[in-house]
Amino acid sequence: MAAQIIDGKLISSQIKDELKEKTALLKEKGIEVTLAVILVGDDPASEVYVRNKKKACEYIGFRSLSYELPAETTQEELLKLIDELNDRKDVDGILVQMPLPAHIDEKTVINAISPSKDVDGFHPMNVGALCIGEKGFVSCTPAGVIQLLKRGCGGKIDIAGKECVIVGRSNIVGKPMSLLMLRENATVTVAHSRTKNLEEVCKRADILVAAVGKAGMITKNHVKEGAVVIDVGINRNEDGKLCGDVKFDEVSEIASAITPVPGGVGPMTIAMLMNNCYEAALMHMES
Repeated sequence: MAAQIIDGKLISSQIKDELKEKTALLKEKGIEVTLAVILVGDDPASEVYVRNKKKACEYIGFRSLSYELPAETTQEELLKLIDELNDRKDVDGILVQMPLPAHIDEKTVINAISPSKDVDGFHPMNVGALCIGEKGFVSCTPAGVIQLLKRGCGGKIDIAGKECVIVGRSNIVGKPMSLLMLRENATVTVAHSRTKNLEEVCKRADILVAAVGKAGMITKNHVKEGAVVIDVGINRNEDGKLCGDVKFDEVSEIASAITPVPGGVGPMTIAMLMNNCYEAALMHMES
């Protein structure tokens, strides 16, 4: 039996449409949600991401401010701009597109963004809030995975009580993913490059999340029959085609549900970024 496809394009469109309606109501009250996007240098992939973020803002009805800085911008100049945007009452969210040029320290830049405007969810205060179950912004990709699970397959995927294995322990996906799954009452195992008997560990999973960044690393030998498989990886195979961390053709024959690459987790990341911006605007209204 072939797996049900969890369609990230469709679910992200639903989220954006919901946000569009809510944003229109804010506009009636004279409130405009504003995202400031900073791009340093001319990395082609980053340019595409930034363009997609602007498009999403436009569609939902957010105002977007764009700062495209040359590659030779100094760390001091970038921090000065972030400071100015932190102080501006008319800016709800600040996003600095990663990766940054080698002479700029990413950690310093992330820490400089006000936690209440950190719509990427990377600031240590937001990560800490997630750890202890406090309110804060959650990293967009793992937040998107939770929405895929909750809305995919007609809402039939239940996370509570399930065995969840996450392959990958990055700060952006693996670690926050594990915390979000715990929040949803799953039993969580985080596996990684040093895990012994990785196939056996993965085979325990009712929900398997692959976030390692290695094309086709997860095969049908890693997957229990009937498991739900979420593929966070975005890689290029030998032919230069986009592919995930999961061997889709063989795994989709034994999984009950699976996300494709492209069209699975990818679109959700931007939808959740937009959701974080909306939440930031609500928070700033109250403060």
